[in-house]
Amino acid sequence: MVPKHTIVLMQPSQNRASRTFMDYESVSQAIDGICGLYERKLKELNPAILNITYDVSDLYNFIDGLTDLSALVYSPNAQAYVPYDREWIKQRTFQHLKRMAG
Repeated sequence: MVPKHTIVLMQPSQNRASRTFMDYESVSQAIDGICGLYERKLKELNPAILNITYDVSDLYNFIDGLTDLSALVYSPNAQAYVPYDREWIKQRTFQHLKRMAG
């Protein structure tokens, strides 16, 4: 599978100034980045806990709690970026975590 450059567009809060983007060399790296954001948030909220575990539903709640989240994935065939919504990101996150666990 050819890595596809991926840009994650995110707005964590209602404040429009919180809009940001992150770019990655592949969809897999982008999903790792989103998981990393959640893990950093958990560590921030629970600084005394060394090993934090979470369920995919917790990650979904984090994703749903963001004001906006979408991804632009480069399609070599179209030579353009294809937009994907939050639900697609959640599906890809589940597939990604399943691959990592199994």
